Amino acid sequence: MKCYINFRAVLTSLIIITLSGCNTPPEAESLTYQHSIFSFGTIIDVSLNGVSEDVAEEAFDQLEADFRYMQLTWNPAVSSAIARNNLLIKSTEWFSDAPSVRPLLLEATQLSNASENLFNPAMGKLIKLWGFNSEEHETGIPPDDETIKQLLATRPSMNDLEIKGVQLRSKNPAVSLNFGGFAKGYGIRQEMKMLTDSGIKNAIINAGGDLEAIGRPGNRPWRIGIIHPRKKDTVLAYLDIKGHESVFTSGDYERFFIYENKRYHHIIDPRTGYPAEGVQSVTVIHPDSAVADAAATALFVAGVKDWHRIAKSMGVSYVLLIDENGTAHMNPKMQTRIKFQQPTKTLLSPPLL
Repeated sequence: MKCYINFRAVLTSLIIITLSGCNTPPEAESLTYQHSIFSFGTIIDVSLNGVSEDVAEEAFDQLEADFRYMQLTWNPAVSSAIARNNLLIKSTEWFSDAPSVRPLLLEATQLSNASENLFNPAMGKLIKLWGFNSEEHETGIPPDDETIKQLLATRPSMNDLEIKGVQLRSKNPAVSLNFGGFAKGYGIRQEMKMLTDSGIKNAIINAGGDLEAIGRPGNRPWRIGIIHPRKKDTVLAYLDIKGHESVFTSGDYERFFIYENKRYHHIIDPRTGYPAEGVQSVTVIHPDSAVADAAATALFVAGVKDWHRIAKSMGVSYVLLIDENGTAHMNPKMQTRIKFQQPTKTLLSPPLL
């Protein structure tokens, strides 16, 4: 009897391993259909289990169209709805907000406030200055310190935005929206809802290692491997998805360069204008992938000292933080989920929720 094993390749933060049908012939197990889409600057792998081929193909077509629309609409670097908003924000006058951007704007404001502005989508100019989403830093040289200080002095915040019906304006012309810190999670959440509304009960959407899953593949859970932040292609720990959950990781190894023996990565601290320090990675489990995405970023910036407070404020109850020395900080509920595969020093925090 053959054992059918589907091994998902190593991505940026997680490995997805699905084991099903190892004790029964394939005709006794529901098949898993898979499809890959390129969006949000990464490969999005989708697996659907327990559906017919026709249903899977129809879902994949819809996912392709939806993710293409999101990419074109929410990318501030191209001619898009959010780019139009950023252009009009500079005037500080009222203008008609793009309907395709408004829901993200409202939710991003709530998440920014809950994170004490450690997740701050209003600092698009600072994100653009560092250029991690472009080819500006192929030479690996950080921006000029004086320019960073000038941008920090403008103090852009989501609370600078005012809303009146369909109208929007900013009290601060320095605000420039960039939802890169949670748009992927927001988009995954929308698409998982589309799948569940279509009657699909077992699915996983994995965007470059950040994912949301429902149900289970066959007779086993979706198993997630968290990548070691300093050992390429090495699994640090495993966890199994329970029901409907999202797992998001922010790490300093995803986009970075080395300059004068110092690592400069893409997770910018809004308080300093420089990449956040003291952390290698943060993994968050949460039912809502938009919250998980924003929280992973905010807790990375919060660091060892403040992650626990910010997690409570954002309503997150599962956190694994790997500090600059490789020590794993986690709350008791996360401890019950994680199965370490590498020798790891651990520090347990007080409970979160």
